Amino acid sequence: MSSAGLLTVRARLVDGRLRDLAVDLQRPPVARLFHQQIPEAVVKAVPYLFTLCAHAQRAAAQAALAAAENAVRRPVDDAELWIEMLHESLWRLLLDWPPALGLHDARDAFVAWRAARAGSDCLAQTQQVLKAARYLAKDCLARLGDGGAAPSPQLAPAAWLDYWQGNTDQRPLPQRPATVGAAYRRRLAEAEAAAAALADGAPYPVAAAGGEGWGVGQTLTARGVLTHAVHVDDGRIVAYKVWAPTDALFADTQALEHLLGDLPLASPAAARQALNLAVLALDPCLPYTLELQDA
Repeated sequence: MSSAGLLTVRARLVDGRLRDLAVDLQRPPVARLFHQQIPEAVVKAVPYLFTLCAHAQRAAAQAALAAAENAVRRPVDDAELWIEMLHESLWRLLLDWPPALGLHDARDAFVAWRAARAGSDCLAQTQQVLKAARYLAKDCLARLGDGGAAPSPQLAPAAWLDYWQGNTDQRPLPQRPATVGAAYRRRLAEAEAAAAALADGAPYPVAAAGGEGWGVGQTLTARGVLTHAVHVDDGRIVAYKVWAPTDALFADTQALEHLLGDLPLASPAAARQALNLAVLALDPCLPYTLELQDA
C-alpha cells in the first residue's frame, strides 16, 4: 500500500453484465499524527504526509487552522496551485485516458510541459500541451460519445462546519459525474480554465468557515473539493479530519454503479475497459487495482 493508500475494485462478469461490484478503499490514518500537535507543526507536516496535491493540502490546512483560531489566513502562491491542478489534469488527459480508450498517449508532450512548468517558458509550454490535449480529445470523445456537461464543484465550508460540529448528521456529498463522458469533458474544461487562470494571475479558490476552536478549510483540486477540518483546544489539535473526493466517491459502490449502469458487455476485455473507465471518471487520488472474475 502506498502512503496515500490503495483502492481495489472487484466485480464479476455474469452473462455479459457486471455483477457483485465491490470497493475496498484503504487509507493510512495520517490525521492521527496531528493529535496534540500545535497548529504550526501541522501546517509544516501536511505537504510531506499528503504528497499528492501537496500545495492544495497545505492551503486547506492553513485555511482551517486560521478559521479555528479567528486569525487571518496566510496568502497562498496562486500560480503554484494552478500549476499543481494542471499537472494532475494533464496527467489524466494525456497519459491515462487515451490508453484506457485504446489510443496512444501523449507522453512526450506531457514530459516537455512538466520540465518547463517551473520556468519562464511555462505559459507558452502550457498552451502547447493544451494543443496536444485538444487533439487527443477529438478521438477520446468520439469513443466516449456525448456525455453532456458536468458542473464544476463549488466550495461550501459552512455546510461542512455544521457537520464537523455535530449540528447535522448528514455529511455533504461531492458532485459526481452523470456519465463517463461528462467526467472527461469536465476534466478537459477545467484544464483549459486552470491554464487561463494561470495566465491571468487569477486567485486560487480557497475558502474557510469557523471560529472558537472549530475550523473548516476548503480548496479545489483536479479531482474536486478538498476539505480539512480541525478542532483546537488550548493551542493544541484535539481532532483533525481530511475529506478528499475519493473518500466519498469510493466509500461504497453507488457512484460506480451509477456510471456503469446495466450495459451488456461482449467480452471480459470489454468489461474490464468499462470498469476502468468508470474508475477513471471518478478519478481516485491513489493507486488502484481492478479484479474482474469471469463467471
